[in-house]
Amino acid sequence: MNIRNNYDKNLCGIDEAGRGPYAGPLVVAGVVLHNNIDELNDSKKLSEKKRELLYDKIIQNSSYHIVFSSNDDIDNFGLSACLKNSIQEIQQNVEAQEYLMDGNTTFGVENLKFLVKADAKIAEVSAGSILAKVSRDRYMCEISKKYPNYGFEKHKGYGTKAHTQAIKEFGYSKIHRKSFKIKALEGLDIG
Repeated sequence: MNIRNNYDKNLCGIDEAGRGPYAGPLVVAGVVLHNNIDELNDSKKLSEKKRELLYDKIIQNSSYHIVFSSNDDIDNFGLSACLKNSIQEIQQNVEAQEYLMDGNTTFGVENLKFLVKADAKIAEVSAGSILAKVSRDRYMCEISKKYPNYGFEKHKGYGTKAHTQAIKEFGYSKIHRKSFKIKALEGLDIG
């Protein structure tokens, strides 16, 4: 796919990682590219090794801001509020003429455009996708050392069978999202 780069227009591309997992933070990244970077794409379409290589290139060739919302933030305020606050923080920290979010809503944020599958079409949004995903994955691998029973380094907090089984066996950890309803755990007394 031919990804369009807008670095001459000062576009800030925004994307998130971690909207759906049972555990860990929501991470939102905004990127203004200063140079062309080859091989950018939606982070989900890239190997972990490729994402790591591109992460370093993006950091070196952009203005960017990465925002973490904890599982407690998500439980207390909801995903939409965390996304809105993260986008607004990016707008305050990354100067751009335009802000473009991957998806189908602005979350009520002014001066924000959206485009479905922008992470696979627009270089700046692809870069945001990669920064968000790599930042979140690194965090989940690091936190797995503190909570070794859950396998966070493998599934990154997403709802795999192994993760669901670990919750049944060990209960929730301090980084689990208690507000998320998990069908496989309904009716069980899990602390």
